[in-house]
Amino acid sequence: MGAVVALETLFNAGRVWKGRPTAPAASPQPTGHAMLDAALPSGGWPEAALTEILIAAQGVGELQLLWPTLARLSAAGERIVLVAPPHVPYPQAWQSAGVDLRQLSVIQAGERDALWAAEQCLRSGSCGAVLCWPQQADDRALRRLQVAAETGQTLAFAYRPLKEAINPSPAALRIAVEARPAQLRILKCRGGLAHAAPIAFAPGH
Repeated sequence: MGAVVALETLFNAGRVWKGRPTAPAASPQPTGHAMLDAALPSGGWPEAALTEILIAAQGVGELQLLWPTLARLSAAGERIVLVAPPHVPYPQAWQSAGVDLRQLSVIQAGERDALWAAEQCLRSGSCGAVLCWPQQADDRALRRLQVAAETGQTLAFAYRPLKEAINPSPAALRIAVEARPAQLRILKCRGGLAHAAPIAFAPGH
């Protein structure tokens, strides 16, 4: 009984480790999609890191996924850079999504130059977010983007074909955007287990 009392005394005094896991700090970069935020360990995009968005085809809502974040960043005066987008951005759509076009820059470049440009923008630390569309990027190229994002403390987003899901990636977060049904799948997330269940996603709503 004496040992029990002694242990209880220590426990109440806060001198015994209680084994409670430390919750990850809340992300200051919410995605703007409540169900996605709830499924991510930090409650939002991993900060200063590369997020890979895998799509089966263009036009499945992959831009709408980021618009709430880009609108928030641009409203705060942060620069948004699109590096070699597959199509010329439609200004009215971006403006309707709340993105301040004065903060939006577009860089046109070939595949190799685009990766270099994305890396330089990320490293500069002068951007709130950098979006790129690498098609042939290998693990080494993606790792350079990840390191550049960490160096510049910038959000990096790389849109890549869904078929790349079978290959490992250094990205802190990998999300697949599926069209039928419209949903998101978290394939990998740093700081926690991937959310197994699909997440409903309705582009444009």
